Amino acid sequence: MLRAARARRIAAATAFGGGGLTLVGAGTVALLHLQPRLARHAIGRVRWARPRVDGTHGLGEGPAIRMLMAGDSTAAGFAVQEAAQTPGVVLARGISAAAERPVLLRCTAVPGATSAHLEQQLEDAGAGHGRSRYDLAVIFIGANDVIRRVSPNEAVSHLRAATERLAGTGTGVVVATCPDLGTVRPIGWPLRSVARRASRQLAAAQTIAVTEAGGRTVSLSDVLSGEFTADPTTMFGPDRFHPSAVGYAQAAFAVLPSACAAMGLLPDPAGGRSAGEGLLPADRAAVVAAETAGTEVAPLGPTEAERPLRGRWTTRVRLPFRRTSRSRPEEGAPSRAPGGTG
Repeated sequence: MLRAARARRIAAATAFGGGGLTLVGAGTVALLHLQPRLARHAIGRVRWARPRVDGTHGLGEGPAIRMLMAGDSTAAGFAVQEAAQTPGVVLARGISAAAERPVLLRCTAVPGATSAHLEQQLEDAGAGHGRSRYDLAVIFIGANDVIRRVSPNEAVSHLRAATERLAGTGTGVVVATCPDLGTVRPIGWPLRSVARRASRQLAAAQTIAVTEAGGRTVSLSDVLSGEFTADPTTMFGPDRFHPSAVGYAQAAFAVLPSACAAMGLLPDPAGGRSAGEGLLPADRAAVVAAETAGTEVAPLGPTEAERPLRGRWTTRVRLPFRRTSRSRPEEGAPSRAPGGTG
């Protein structure tokens, strides 16, 4: 299990310029060097004609919500055939339904992108520095940083800079952190174990950096693993590496509540916190999120009762949103409405 001390070390090295910090020990470097070569033989190759997703989605009155989708192949929806199957469009339509306003989507995500590519993607979108303000930016990033053995210092510093640039112009930022690459079945043991450890450590460091920069994160972690185990053909696409349309929808639904919250479409409960919410130090929150798919971490301040703890409690943690159960709750027991926390 990932420990808070490890997340602190990664974040401290990133924040203060520490050098030489790597995701894994030196003894695993040779394994990671072989990982792309071994995985290449197991992962299929897919030709992809990218569907057009830029444009207006959803219905409603009032000005369109300007949304930016950036990041890697998961953000782009690699290998799906229809625009409606990409996570960007799924999110745009969900936000439109919640806001009752259309959403103008711009997607600059590129398959194979690492965190270092985010700066160019923001430039391509005209985002930040007062050039073109977006209401919301959603970023999926991290997997390629792990696969290409990018140091967490470098990867997280680029993500921090992108978040600061967007948040500085009033854009709500939601980052889906590095997924658990240990769920990718073509990558065998012991590489799968190494990939799981590296991706969760990076996800924890991403959470600390993003929340400190004014954004919020959602943990993808092993969001697809349960369904994959039950039915490997459903959640992953033909290359057995990228998600299928169903898998992308699952990831988008994990992010949608946080995207709505960033837009102010999910009001906070008056006078306190809802079930499944609480405050934790940033490093502890990062560990909880890395281990629990769908967990949101946001840089929100404490309530009046919690204000004396401001020096210790710096982030709000919201556990995954759960679907309502078909069974009727017992009298007196808290109910879980669709989209509620629990």
